[in-house]
Amino acid sequence: MRFAARFLILYGSQHGQAQSIAEEICQQAAEHGFTADISCLSNQHKYNVDHEIRPVVFVVSTTGDGDPPDTAQKFVRKIKNKSLAHDHFSHLRYALLALGDTNYANFCNGGKTIDSRLQQLGAKHFYATGHADDGTGLEVVVDPWIEGLWDALKKMFSSMSSNQQGADLRDCTQDNYHKNASGQEKNKSDLEVDLHLLKLSEVDSQKGKTITSDSSDVETLFTALVASLKQSVPPLSESVLNVPALPASYLEVHLEQGSTERETVPSDKDCYHEVSISKAVQCTQDDAVKTAILLELDISEQNIAYQPGDAFDILCPNRASEVEELLLRLDLQTQKNCAVQVNLLKNSTAKVPLHIPQNGSLQFILTWCLEIRSAPKKAFVRALADFTQNGSEKRRLLELCSKEGSADYNSFVRDANVCLLDLLRAFPSCLPPLSLLFEHLPKLQPRAYSAASSSLQHPGKVNFVFNVVEFPARPEHPARTGLCTGWLADHVSSILRPLGTVPASEHLDAIYKISTFHLPADLSIPVVMVGPGTGVAPFIGFLEQREKEREANQEATFGETWLFFGCRHKDKDFLFREELERFAHNGTLSHLIVCFSRDEPDAAGTVNSPTYVQHNLRLHAKNVASILLKDKGCLYVCGDGKNMAKDVNDTLLEIIGNKLQIDILDAMKIVAGLREEKRYLQDIWS
Repeated sequence: MRFAARFLILYGSQHGQAQSIAEEICQQAAEHGFTADISCLSNQHKYNVDHEIRPVVFVVSTTGDGDPPDTAQKFVRKIKNKSLAHDHFSHLRYALLALGDTNYANFCNGGKTIDSRLQQLGAKHFYATGHADDGTGLEVVVDPWIEGLWDALKKMFSSMSSNQQGADLRDCTQDNYHKNASGQEKNKSDLEVDLHLLKLSEVDSQKGKTITSDSSDVETLFTALVASLKQSVPPLSESVLNVPALPASYLEVHLEQGSTERETVPSDKDCYHEVSISKAVQCTQDDAVKTAILLELDISEQNIAYQPGDAFDILCPNRASEVEELLLRLDLQTQKNCAVQVNLLKNSTAKVPLHIPQNGSLQFILTWCLEIRSAPKKAFVRALADFTQNGSEKRRLLELCSKEGSADYNSFVRDANVCLLDLLRAFPSCLPPLSLLFEHLPKLQPRAYSAASSSLQHPGKVNFVFNVVEFPARPEHPARTGLCTGWLADHVSSILRPLGTVPASEHLDAIYKISTFHLPADLSIPVVMVGPGTGVAPFIGFLEQREKEREANQEATFGETWLFFGCRHKDKDFLFREELERFAHNGTLSHLIVCFSRDEPDAAGTVNSPTYVQHNLRLHAKNVASILLKDKGCLYVCGDGKNMAKDVNDTLLEIIGNKLQIDILDAMKIVAGLREEKRYLQDIWS
């Protein structure tokens, strides 16, 4: 029996990254002789893994406290059905790429949940699972994992065509990962899969020329032995490079004069509500390190019922000045109002990205549909190199996307928050076609903000608070503010008042998102809240809710409420100070524990005062342990995931270990149990 080389891609995506990677796999499949079908896990009418005989590739992200994304929830519930037989998926051969972020707890747990359950039900890997870390750069794992997928699929189809479906495919997996072409075992500390590499000394297949540095540029390259975005230093500058294969183009873009579709917001606006901003307040002093702003949205006409802890996605555009500069750089400024027609190249099996509308104007698409601020992935950098005329500039772009140049890519592109426009400024001879941008720039994603209010306290209104993110000037790019926070700050600048309120007529588009970050339904359960800086936002909603519940249920028993808050300066950025002190005074908040990391010692000369929230947690370890272990209370953590959340988690392990006199591994099991019971919840960001 001959098996057609056709496989299925299923993705579960929360913010579009898993979908983008799945679509990239689908687009590359044809280059390797395969046909791929693709579907979101939520579209269960389009696939049936219960009877799927084709190989299946899963790409799954993680959200919340290690949960599968919303689009995968139904699928997860289905496969977790306890009535399923242990061999229910014995026919299934699959590979899985899990996305996560080591800045958060339960790394890649969304993918791991699906992976382990499929294994329990008899499914087998034809290729080892990949775990990609957004904290260090997804592409570090994603790119080589995709490169290795094609050989794994070839072996899978070869096995199927030889009528050996019953063979143990785990051997195939080990062959893919740990043996070289001669069958010798590799060091398992090496990359799990080999990149499909091209040597720079080899002939460029498209131009028929050897890719080398211009000799006239060599002296300049070595004049200053300091690496930067624009230049490298030995040994990289002297290395023969291994660069990824050039991604195949699959789109053609035409600009046509004439009318465009009505343009207000992206095509998926149907799920969004246009709401007015009824209040804008600067919550910090002018000399604070960061500027925090509270916005009040009027949602009375939308009839949105939210709970404290829920979040709202805000749609924001790219900066008009950056869009104009990009149009000018691409020599398309005079065509910015042209209607855009996007089609697949002949014989391409890829799909036109759904976030690019047909007949939208070029300016609209660059403003609302494409994330022009995103750090270009290595595949994009590789493609840009082929449209760069200057030899030394081309060489540098190839270095940045090469295996040898990974450290430079991380330092000068990913960690420096470099975007496409920054690369085009740095490499003026790079002139990419519009189709390349449409193929590689991801969808412009909305930004999520937690509700900092209770609808019981503010009927028809919702508040949220944010810090204006600032990126200082550096050699790679000019000073700029965060895409959404900077836009919001500019948006309300005319109505912003320090600790004041004025009527407003500004509008923005928002969508309500249900969360699991909620107060316990049982009012008697005690809660511990940890929220430094703007991480206090959802807890203001919690306490407003609890204050109203206490008024309405005066005979009820309420559990204790603890809030651990921290900021830099007591008199500059103590957010919601008056509200928190009121809650503490009227008994809504049982314990308000604060710390100020940059203030000088007080008049009494206290030198060992707590600096950060984890220090105060340690000082109150006995109470925290009792609430969580004896009283079955809940712990909520909100704020920075890169440092604070990790430090709080480490402190929690220490507190539990000391209380129960157990080692770190046993303490980790206890903490994992708290997460499983939804008694340790996080709302964190990096």
